[in-house]
Amino acid sequence: MANRVFQGVIYQMKDAVDRVLGVVDETGTIISCSELTKIGEVRDGIAADRLSTGDVFVRDGYTYHMFSSNKRNDYAVFVEGADDLAGRYASLITISLQNIKQYHDEKFDKANFIKNVVLDNILPGDIYAKARELHFSTDVSRVVLLIRVTSGNDISAYDVVSGLFPDKQKDFVFNISENDTVLVKEIKRGIDREDIIKLAASIVDTLNGEHYIKSVIGIGTPIANVKDLATSFKEAQIALEVSKVFDTEQTVVSYDNLGIARLIYQLPTTLCEMFLKEVFKQGSIDSLDSETLFTIQRFFENNLNVSETSRGLFVHRNTLVYRLEKIKKLTGLDLREFDDAIVFKVALMVKKYLNSNPAKY
Repeated sequence: MANRVFQGVIYQMKDAVDRVLGVVDETGTIISCSELTKIGEVRDGIAADRLSTGDVFVRDGYTYHMFSSNKRNDYAVFVEGADDLAGRYASLITISLQNIKQYHDEKFDKANFIKNVVLDNILPGDIYAKARELHFSTDVSRVVLLIRVTSGNDISAYDVVSGLFPDKQKDFVFNISENDTVLVKEIKRGIDREDIIKLAASIVDTLNGEHYIKSVIGIGTPIANVKDLATSFKEAQIALEVSKVFDTEQTVVSYDNLGIARLIYQLPTTLCEMFLKEVFKQGSIDSLDSETLFTIQRFFENNLNVSETSRGLFVHRNTLVYRLEKIKKLTGLDLREFDDAIVFKVALMVKKYLNSNPAKY
């Protein structure tokens, strides 16, 4: 595709520049030229010169100027002559071709299209028109995974994840910040939610086990239409933010599994503070020591079963009952009663949320 674009520009410039001019790729092969018979020729030594010289060099009576819209110098403009004018011609043509290639890549690159959709940088009405232009399937099931690096070495998480998903027509990987990498993964319709979580866990294990990169992954809701990718991405972001407050040990967090934590996270802090004041006596929730809070946590984990909790804590049943009575006296809530237990569980989560100092409201 780039060859045709380059040839179109070179052909238009051949009358303005009264010299042989063209473009070689990284192997030294001429891919565009004002003299059509030269296309396909290989310029010996060009590949070596590209590595041993700067952006501009002269070889065999031609001036070369390297360029690319990527990080590597994939191409070089060549102009007949070794004088200053040849160098200026080469510089001007390079600027033109580099800008045209960048525009062309952005216009026809599916990965860039997906990135713009995910980041909500494209109008909803333009999504389908652009998808048709790129021959991109809009009604395929996909899910967005947000991979956030928490610590690691010099190896890029983007490079690792890109290597794990080599099919660039179905799966798209791109960076949105120094620590955040997005994976848009094509999935089968009706895929089990646990399979997506297992996939994310395998990415975390690969990053950590093979490359010593610690990371957490947020998973959005699977979507059936490309226009909903931005929503899935926002859900993956929320999943990571909520996990920082409520599930700090989790490395894989699915938006679908956030439960009531998602609701609390989206509430105004003023409403949360009002809830705590209405439910508890003044300062009663703050008066609970760490041992009592640990007992409550184990009681909830054992589904409010006194016998199971006492065995798990290695305490006598009566000791546990005494602790629960103490909690009831302090807070006014009997955790053995289902309704009171729900209120208390929510209150603890609200307190934890407020202690995280949210700045949304």
